[in-house]
This record gives sequence, C-alpha cells and structure tokens, in this order.
Amino acid sequence: MTLSWSDPEPDDSLFDSSDDRRSRAARTRDAGRSSLRGWLNALGVRALAGGMHRVYGRRKRALFADLPDTVVEIGPGPGTNLRYYRPGTRVIAVEPAPHAHRMLRKAARKHDIDLDLRPHGAESMELDDASVDAVVATLVLCSVGDPREVLAEVRRVLRPGGRFIFLEHVSADPGTNLHRVQGWLRRPWSWAFEGCELRRNTGAIIRAAGFDSVDEERFRVSTSLFPFSPHVAGVARR
Repeated sequence: MTLSWSDPEPDDSLFDSSDDRRSRAARTRDAGRSSLRGWLNALGVRALAGGMHRVYGRRKRALFADLPDTVVEIGPGPGTNLRYYRPGTRVIAVEPAPHAHRMLRKAARKHDIDLDLRPHGAESMELDDASVDAVVATLVLCSVGDPREVLAEVRRVLRPGGRFIFLEHVSADPGTNLHRVQGWLRRPWSWAFEGCELRRNTGAIIRAAGFDSVDEERFRVSTSLFPFSPHVAGVARR
C-alpha cells in the first residue's frame, strides 16, 4: 500500500492585508445588523397587525373578496394578510426574508391557509408563464430593488385576464410640505425599514407596467407614521 502526502491548501486569509480583514469584518457586521433589522421589522409588523387591520382592513377585505383558490403573495412577511383569505386558500408566499418564515407559518396555521413558501425574491418567482390567476402585493413595492422588474415578473406569471391586487404607500405630491419631509427622512427611513422608499411613485410605475387595465384609488391614512400617509390601492389586469 502506498501512502502519498500532499501539502494542505494554503489558507488565503493568512496572507490577507489588514485592510482586507477589516473589510471582511465590516461586511460581517453589516450582514448581522441587516439580519437584526429584518428580525425586528418582522416582529414590529406582527405587533402592529391590529393597528394595520384598523387602517387597511376595510380596503383589503374588498380587494380580497373574490380571489381564486390559489393566490401568489409577494412579500407576505409575518402573514398579516392571511386573515383576509378564505380558509383553505393556497397561498404561494414569495418571501425571501428567513426571519419572517416561522411567524408566517404560524399565521397560516391560525387562519387555515395552505401555505406554499418560496424563499426567494419576487424578481424571479420560479413559477411557469401564465400559471396563476391572482398576485397580491401590499406595502411591498416600496422596498424591492427594482419595482419594474418585479411587475414584469407579475405580468409573466399571470394568465390573460389575471389580476394583480395592490395596496402601497407612495410619494407625496412634489412641492408639498409632506414631500419635503419625505425627502429629509428618506435615508434614515430606508435604513430602518429595510430599503423602504418614501418617495417612490408606485402608482405611476404600476400604470406604466404594461397591464391591460389599472383601476386605482388614491387615498390618505391617519397614522402616527405621517410620512407614510399617501397610498394607492387597486387592481391591475393582465
């Protein structure tokens, strides 16, 4: 029997410069902070579920009233929308945030929802073309990297005549005091709420996304989070 020995692979980290090590440590810290923010945000959304129901419940019940037996929901987070689906509804939940998954599964059990969790982003839903009749997004398009890319993916997976149900906060009108406040708060708000853009004109982005029709209501909500006040809600058809 012949034994052969080879030198171990060198550990590149031994040759890293101090700058490289500091950079790697900074990336690790940033990832940890981002994960902590995500976990805290998921807990915060769940804690605010009762208040959000009082603010949005009537509109959500109207928007969700006649949804089909299978629905795709983008970014359901801890599952605050599951109370509005009929018991037994299959919800294909496109949710990339792992810190929300346990709460989402718990909400699905509570509301008798058949949960199909897809832990990836809405930019690539891994669903077949023209395979679903309804996609739902509420308070999600404010924080995705490219809402136009997400909406193109929504159109791709919807069957002809399929519906995109949306409820989103949007930018205030330019020149108003609220628009200026949104500008002042834009960066810290985005940091605190995982990329949420106060000045994103989501209604216009949806109207320009190529849907056959868009029925939209613009409204304001009374909330202590006052820069969050202007909203749009409605249905876009493929």
